[in-house]
Amino acid sequence: MQERWSIRLIRIAAIFGIIGAYLGSHMVGTGSYAFRPIHAHILVVGWLSVFSWGVFYKLFEVKYPKLVNAHAWSAILGAIGLTAGMWFQTMQPLGIPETFSLVFYIVGGTTLLISFALFVAVTFCIQPAKKVVENS
Repeated sequence: MQERWSIRLIRIAAIFGIIGAYLGSHMVGTGSYAFRPIHAHILVVGWLSVFSWGVFYKLFEVKYPKLVNAHAWSAILGAIGLTAGMWFQTMQPLGIPETFSLVFYIVGGTTLLISFALFVAVTFCIQPAKKVVENS
């Protein structure tokens, strides 16, 4: 099960990475840096953190699979919720009501915070490290 979560998290991170790179190139191309905070959070939370968690699950065996499930789901939902909520709140696209965008932003951020707390718990529930295959 951890193997599946590892690749899922890495794939989600790759999607965040391409979105973040696109936003960066868009800002440079237009000369407008309005997306700067969204771009930064997409890359730090969506690309870097989610990718790191995927690699962690590839390297270590966690004793409690339900904890892995809870962490991975909260990581994905929190990263999407925080960055989308930030976009809704900052850019006000599609005429979305400000109250909705603020609640979306807060719920996404809170879910991500829970994800980070769950990851702390995960790090204390690992089996000995998996053996890394050495090239001879």
